Amino acid sequence: MTKRTKIIHSDPDILGGTPVFIGTRVPVQNLIDCLEAGDTLDDFLDSFPTVTREQVVAALEVAREALEESAHTSR
Repeated sequence: MTKRTKIIHSDPDILGGTPVFIGTRVPVQNLIDCLEAGDTLDDFLDSFPTVTREQVVAALEVAREALEESAHTSR
């Protein structure tokens, strides 16, 4: 969970508590929406220049770990 706290932040004073990339007002959901639409990682980064590649990769790693953990606990 420490990785998540370093890259994603939720504060009621920032976009009503929507999880955003730290240091930005860019919701993490924007990344998911872009990827679902078929956009590339570079497309996302071009559209949201305040988010770093490292933040995106870390967020995707956190999501992967959460999915793997969920799959293991459902067995």
